[in-house]
Amino acid sequence: MMQTHRSPSDAIPAAHDRVFRALRTRIMHGDIAPGAALTLRGIGREFDVSMTPAREAVRRLVAEGALFLSSSGRVSTPELTNERIEELAALRSLLEVELASRALPRAHMALIDRLQTINASVAEMVAKQDAVGYIRTNLEFHRTLYLRAQAPAMLAIAETVWLQLGPTMRALYGRLRRTEPPHNHRLIIAALKAGDEPGLRLAVRSDVTQGLHLLTS
Repeated sequence: MMQTHRSPSDAIPAAHDRVFRALRTRIMHGDIAPGAALTLRGIGREFDVSMTPAREAVRRLVAEGALFLSSSGRVSTPELTNERIEELAALRSLLEVELASRALPRAHMALIDRLQTINASVAEMVAKQDAVGYIRTNLEFHRTLYLRAQAPAMLAIAETVWLQLGPTMRALYGRLRRTEPPHNHRLIIAALKAGDEPGLRLAVRSDVTQGLHLLTS
């Protein structure tokens, strides 16, 4: 069997995708503060890659709104204005209420049990005052529900909104100083059990917007 030899350039897509996914997850989970600067050299050193995959990963994250590129070439996580936060909160409300509504007919008991397990993890992160863990498990709760909607394009847009809000959610967590998991999660689970679509839509809308509105008040 003839072997094919890969050139060094063939490894670049895999390297930049690895960096992209790792940075994307970190930003979405609020692991990087709003306005924090990133350098290509620093990214390359952290992930042990050359400047080319680091630059490509940053380019993709800038395109998604996860990073901001200034006219001087400075790369940073965005510091959102009140107007931008309101816009993204409105998007979350529109998209996630619709996703939850579409998921409701497929909300079997195994899904509800899974959501209760995840919500216990959310409570654990709150008790530990682990901001990044809280954001991660909170998004896992929502993603697990929305996957049942079988609307991948809509979910992809919702994830882009989460990505843009990640650093801001970290700032919000610091302001809220939570001592217990979100009350609306329990309302979401109760509405799923009861097959209560109006109740589900209200609980999801409240859950995804109430906290963000505190940042703009």
